[in-house]
Formats: sequence, C-alpha cells, structure tokens
Amino acid sequence: MSVAATYVRRAFKYRFYPTDEQAAELSRTFGCVRKVYNMALAARTQAWTRQERVNYNATSAMLTAWKKTEELAFLNEVSSVPLQQCLRHLQTAFSNFFAQRARYPRFKSKKKSRRSAEYTTSGFRFRDGKLTLAKMADPLDIVWSRPLPEAAKPSTVTVSQDAAGRWFVSLLCQDPGVTPLPATGSAVGVDVGLDHLLTLSTGEKITNPRHERRDRVRLALAQRRLAKKATGDGANRRKARQRVARIYARIADRRRDGLHKLTTRLVRENQTVVIEDLTVRNMVKNRGLARAISDAAWWQFRNLLEYKAAWYGREVIAVDRFFPSSRLCSTCGTLRQKMPLHVRTWTCACGARHDRDVNAAKNLKAAGLAVSVCGAGVRPQRSSPGGQAATKQKASRREP
Repeated sequence: MSVAATYVRRAFKYRFYPTDEQAAELSRTFGCVRKVYNMALAARTQAWTRQERVNYNATSAMLTAWKKTEELAFLNEVSSVPLQQCLRHLQTAFSNFFAQRARYPRFKSKKKSRRSAEYTTSGFRFRDGKLTLAKMADPLDIVWSRPLPEAAKPSTVTVSQDAAGRWFVSLLCQDPGVTPLPATGSAVGVDVGLDHLLTLSTGEKITNPRHERRDRVRLALAQRRLAKKATGDGANRRKARQRVARIYARIADRRRDGLHKLTTRLVRENQTVVIEDLTVRNMVKNRGLARAISDAAWWQFRNLLEYKAAWYGREVIAVDRFFPSSRLCSTCGTLRQKMPLHVRTWTCACGARHDRDVNAAKNLKAAGLAVSVCGAGVRPQRSSPGGQAATKQKASRREP
C-alpha cells in the first residue's frame, strides 16, 4: 500500500562563489541589516522602558524616516527587502521573549554575529535554474550539489557568509518528495554518552568519533598564532582568524554529516525512538566535561532526530531527565541507591549482569513505550532558554 507524499517546507543550502562586485554588494547589505536591526532594537527597548507599544509597523515607519536622513542615506543603496525582513525577525524575537520561549533580544555584533540577509520573492528572480538577487545584474555562481524538487519555487532566499569566508545560499521551498515511511512495530531506546556516542537498547554501541579531538593540535597551533598577532583589524590578524575559523568549520561539517547519517538510519529502521530529555545547557557548565559534551552535540542529535521523525511519520519520545535509567535493573526492576560514573558494569541481586549504558537504553525504551501507551505526557516540555534568569523575569515579561 503506497503512502501519499506530503508537502513540507524544506531549505536547500548550496555554496556559491560571488564576483568581487557581488561580494561587495552583499557585504554592504549585511552591514545595513545589522545597523537597522540594532537601531530598531534600541528604539523598542527605550519605548519599553516608557511603557509604550512598538511593533513591526512602527519600526517599518522608523526605517522609512531613517532613509530620508543624511546620516543614514546609505541605507538606500541596498535592497529594502532584507531590511524589512530583519525587522520581522526582530518582531519574532520579541514575540518569543514575551511568550517566555527565549531571552530578551540582543544586539548584533560586527565580528561575532552571523552575516546573513534574507530575500523574499520581491527581492530575487529564479528562472531556468539561475538565481539573481536584487541590485545585481548577474546571477549567482551556485554549485548545485543536489537538485531542487521539480517545479520548486523558492519562497525565501537567505544569503550568508560564515567565519571561514565561505558563501552560502539557502532556498526555502515546498518539497513534495517527502513520503512517510511504512509503519513498523520496532522501537529502540537510545542512551547518549561520551565513551560511546550512542548506545541502543539492542546492545549496539556507536563509537564517538570525537571530531574536535582529531584537529585539536592543529587548532591549538592556529589559535596560538592568532593570539600573537597585533590587535586590531590588520590583514595578518584577519588571515589568522580565518585559519582558525576554517578548522572549526571542518570540525562542524564532519560532526553534522555524521549526525545526519545516524539520525536518518534510526528513523528509517524504527517506528518509535526513545531518548532522554537532557538539559545540555546545564551539563556544559561542568568544566571537566564541557568540551566533550559540546563535541558530542547531543542537542543537535535530538533536533535532527525530531524533525526527521515528523517528516517520515515516526515518533520520538523523550523520557524525563530524572528517570533513574542507569540505576534501575531492566530485568527485575530493582533500584540501586547509588551508581557512580566509574561503574560501567554491575550485577543485580537477581543475578543479572548489566552493562551500564545498554541497561539504561533498555530502561528508556520500556519507560517511553509505557508512557506512549498511557497517552499522557509523551514528551516533556523543554525548559525556557533563559534557565533560572527566565524564571526571575516572569513577572516583568508582559508586553506594554
């Protein structure tokens, strides 16, 4: 029995190589987007202290007035579409803040913030496989590493440049090619770790590739050379900073590629995947394990797993983080009072000998399936990104 395909909004990201004129135009656009965002954020912050309401329409009117001033006349040199889009993004950031889903919006930094600009349909032309942005005469030289869906019409185009100097373009399209996978009765529990990246309830252990450790010597050398460069915006310091960024980018690319392969495999093979609802944000505060936890990228693993499961008709169940999966015997249900981290194997009073990680994965699977059958609290709510600070600000997060 065939399963009907569903339309999903999917971003297709490609690398491109701009000409000198295009690179200069995009750099100006990035700067103007950052300037408008920061000015609008400052205006809304000042209005909030006065208990005044400022929304997207008000900031859009401010932008029109700013363009008419002599000091900000350079805003007219770039396309107005990315400037309007950054105001919409600011409105979304404030909506998330008032709904207690995020912290208060922060100002964009010239050196640390992501360099990007978003174009809607009125800001680009896509014909015959060629993409031309507003204020540009020639199309972008894009490396089409994979084809777009047939008859795809991008709704938005996002151009970005990473710290390593690479240029990327992301096209958001309606993809009709996502077909839910045939239902299976298989379920698996997944326990994440550091010695082994994943341990499955089937007993399989997936080795942690430790991508950052492979380039640690090269990264340390590049960082030492960067630290010895004179401070400022000199060419030598800029080149040294890019060398460090290229190493980080290579590490991130390998990590993301590995996680994509793992999550795709789990979604294809299992109808239900049970994981643990870990607070990675709090766990990385442990200075002894922060580097290893960040390299394992547990949050990214969960994020990829959840959206792929939603695409292909699978289910991801997150068990409460306080569930004693490691201390509970998966055979008889006996709960041990203590289980130090150095204990990797243990024997229960019932005679069952357990591998710590495999036992935890089995317990997670059983707990997740039990919760799913009961139909209550399948997936616990994630904590507010603000953590404790968000709780303290709860009374003050009311939109004026």
